[in-house]
Amino acid sequence: MNQVLNIFYEEPNPDRWLKYDRYPRQIVRRLIRGKSRPGGVMMVALELMKGLDLLKIPYRFNDYKYAKKNPNELICVIGKPHLILEKRFKNPIIFGAGVFSHPLVCPNFFDEYPNVKKILVPGEWMRLMCEPFYNNKVESWAVGIDTDKWSPKLKKDAPNIDFLIYDKIRWERPLYEKELLNPIIEELKSQGLSYHTIRYGTYTHEGLIDKLSRSKAVIFLCEHETQGIAYQQILATGTPILAWDQESYWKDPSFYPHLVKYKPVSAVPYWDDNCGIKFKEIKDFKESLKLFMFKLNTFSPRAYILKNLTLELCAQHYVNIVKALNENTTNS
Repeated sequence: MNQVLNIFYEEPNPDRWLKYDRYPRQIVRRLIRGKSRPGGVMMVALELMKGLDLLKIPYRFNDYKYAKKNPNELICVIGKPHLILEKRFKNPIIFGAGVFSHPLVCPNFFDEYPNVKKILVPGEWMRLMCEPFYNNKVESWAVGIDTDKWSPKLKKDAPNIDFLIYDKIRWERPLYEKELLNPIIEELKSQGLSYHTIRYGTYTHEGLIDKLSRSKAVIFLCEHETQGIAYQQILATGTPILAWDQESYWKDPSFYPHLVKYKPVSAVPYWDDNCGIKFKEIKDFKESLKLFMFKLNTFSPRAYILKNLTLELCAQHYVNIVKALNENTTNS
């Protein structure tokens, strides 16, 4: 593909109290908190560009002047929606994967922004959830995992902790602490298995690496993931996962159950038997743990990532989507 991709991504940074107060607030935040770490959607943009670099595929980043001068060229707005709403691009657009949580946020999106030709979402269950609203204009695409950064080299030669419990329980926390997390810990104790924990939103990158490096395996607890970059990074280090996967409802409290009741969704949407074992409910945990420990040395989690989710593979998939969209736009 000879065409240069036009990639756009910016974090939302609205004024809060006074016009233009976003700028001094940004300086104050930097002074108090230090340099911010990239968020999930920003990581999608950065890792996509890293994959394009590896493939030696050229791109422009946030070149608004070029887009304005060439309104017939397709542009790639990674997210979030504010860029499309604020910038009012004239160009045909491929939008995602940092899109709306649900089409109900903007059910007439394609009518209001007819130059958006396709929406990308991070995984297949989300595509199926969006399909009744957006038809064939929604497609699933996963960003790649940096398998050089996330590799077995991060692991200690002889990990001495049986499990790292990766706690990403977001909603109904008191309930799930009582009925899921605490019983898991009690079962590990009863079997003499060592563990330590890490809770989503409270750890540092260095803290995760330290605990992961000393762990033989991971127990991953999350209601559902659209892609699940963190657990895929863990798999890339060669660490197998025992994953809680209810395959139940999408439980974002902004929508569920009063506006949306959609299932099944997954906590580990990219997965095969190389990755580990899944269990649906706490009553299944004891048997799943027994089988997991029996098979522990037979899993090949990194092999799954290398086959399906490398930076190069996912960047090439993105390029193929753009190429197909360009061809359809040219022929229509």
